[in-house]
Amino acid sequence: MTQELITISPIDGREVVRRPYASEAQIAQALADAQAAQPAWQALGVEARGRIVSAAVDRFVAAKDEIARAITIQMGRPLRYTPGEVGGFETRARHMIGIAAEALAPIQVPAQAGFTRFISREPIGVALTIAPWNYPLLTAVNSIVPALMAGNAVILKHSDQTPLCAELIERAFREAGAPKGVFQYLHANHGIVHRLIRAPEIGYVSFTGSVRAGHAVEESAAGRFIGAGLELGGNDPAYVREDAKIDHAVETLVDGAFFNSGQSCCGIQRIYVARVRYDEFVERAAELTRSYVLGNPLNAETTLGPVVRAKAAAEIRGIVDEALSAGARNMIDPSYFKEASKGSPYVAPALLTDVDHRMRIMSDECFGPVVGIMAVDSDEEAIGLMNDSPYGLTAAAFTQDEEAALHIGRQVRTGTFFMNRCDYLDPALAWTGVKNSGRGVSLSVVGYEQLTQAKSFHLRSV
Repeated sequence: MTQELITISPIDGREVVRRPYASEAQIAQALADAQAAQPAWQALGVEARGRIVSAAVDRFVAAKDEIARAITIQMGRPLRYTPGEVGGFETRARHMIGIAAEALAPIQVPAQAGFTRFISREPIGVALTIAPWNYPLLTAVNSIVPALMAGNAVILKHSDQTPLCAELIERAFREAGAPKGVFQYLHANHGIVHRLIRAPEIGYVSFTGSVRAGHAVEESAAGRFIGAGLELGGNDPAYVREDAKIDHAVETLVDGAFFNSGQSCCGIQRIYVARVRYDEFVERAAELTRSYVLGNPLNAETTLGPVVRAKAAAEIRGIVDEALSAGARNMIDPSYFKEASKGSPYVAPALLTDVDHRMRIMSDECFGPVVGIMAVDSDEEAIGLMNDSPYGLTAAAFTQDEEAALHIGRQVRTGTFFMNRCDYLDPALAWTGVKNSGRGVSLSVVGYEQLTQAKSFHLRSV
């Protein structure tokens, strides 16, 4: 097994990062430092922890331009968009800091004469965050900040595609004066990740990634009786009702399908449109899609960058070709996007019509700029198709009737339901999934529950 990670930029195939994987001595030291630092970090209290974490966020955001460029170079998202991820990191971090005191307050129970009773929320100890490359900051912040605010120490293992993100986050905490061992990162291969999850010092694992990798995390944790939050992706649907504002639906859903080159666990992959609006929707969606500019993500005019690697691009093209062979039509001529070419990570966006649920595009996750569109004749038909998936991360309905949206949302099996919005995380709301989209919760006050353990106090006066 290789002893170092090598990051190849999808922009031009250049090597942009090379780092040695952590040695056994470094792993043991990181675990020992985290375990040693955690009790004193807990003892500081929420307010003092919040000051240090806030200072780290300040320093991180101050380096926005450097961080944005690092994200673009490592994973290929257009530079015009990557500063927004730093902004999203800040928004989520500040929200979770702001609600920490309330979320971590003792739970009071009804008074009983002669007794003092309450439930405290105690930190778990050391949390391991395993973050992916597609949204390298937003996926990491969901667990890092609340874990720290709850009094835990954190070790971050980032994707080999985006190792600089781990280093830049750690730098911000170091510059903010975080105590040694409270926040660390380790560059790790699969064997090291297994070693970390099995380590007795680790009390919780937060993982974002594929279903296959989620199974591997659960297998590594088997028998340890520790918590694990698993966010494993989706095949997210949207429904455009007859009363929808079509211009808004088109603009929102095309962006929801193609932003970040479709490499989003909660990106839109399936769209169901009321039959009377179907032709209009498809025509306008195709027109908007043709306005995208595929190219080098460092160029200011680029709105669609490469996918993460040529192998991923080949898999995406394969899913499109399968659908076309089964009778689907692509409303976008790939030759319109001159930068798209076989063997490269540059993939033309695809709007597929005449699709059905026998096709992979409508039944499994496709991590690329591809979306399938079907006509439906009723809310009931749309609900049935939206639920016909092994995933359940998010779903959306576009309508001007909030009661209708609530009726649909209550029947769709999903972690988050949107009306007139998609591909978004609100840090005040629980981020969770059902079915193969995983288990556990991050963000919101509910997100603090997984990062703490209940401890009951039952005091009797005699």
